[in-house]
Amino acid sequence: MFVPHQEPSPERRPALRDVSTPMPEPAPRVQRLEAWNVAGDLPASFRYAAQGLSYAFRSQRNFRIHVFTGTVVFGLGLVLQLPVGQLAVLVLTVAAVLVLELINTATEAVVDLAIGRRFHPLARIAKDCAAAAVLVAAISSLAIAALLLLPALLARLGV
Repeated sequence: MFVPHQEPSPERRPALRDVSTPMPEPAPRVQRLEAWNVAGDLPASFRYAAQGLSYAFRSQRNFRIHVFTGTVVFGLGLVLQLPVGQLAVLVLTVAAVLVLELINTATEAVVDLAIGRRFHPLARIAKDCAAAAVLVAAISSLAIAALLLLPALLARLGV
């Protein structure tokens, strides 16, 4: 069915800007301090990311466990001379666990910042679900490592 074009009513037409009036000046940049500091350049972005990794490694026992386990698994994959594709799968699985551990740490920090030292059932749910995401990824990565490493290990041992 053909519907002819209709002009919008005057109330619905967008207002036209008078070009003789100058555009308003953009708002001045806000100088952020401390934790609100935004990276001004690429090296600063990398420095902040490195600080986050360093914090997680120093303060989170599970992060250190995952880094150690991932290093061992990848090293074993190299020793067993797994194909590049299988090594890539191992790297991605280990990286997923580490990323989720970092997100879990960030979630815990934000929840603690928001509620302080009080108990709140929603805070518990947020923290428990973030931790559960890490657990699911860790169990999955164990299964993937077993599927990729065990056949090669058994073949190496002659079993």
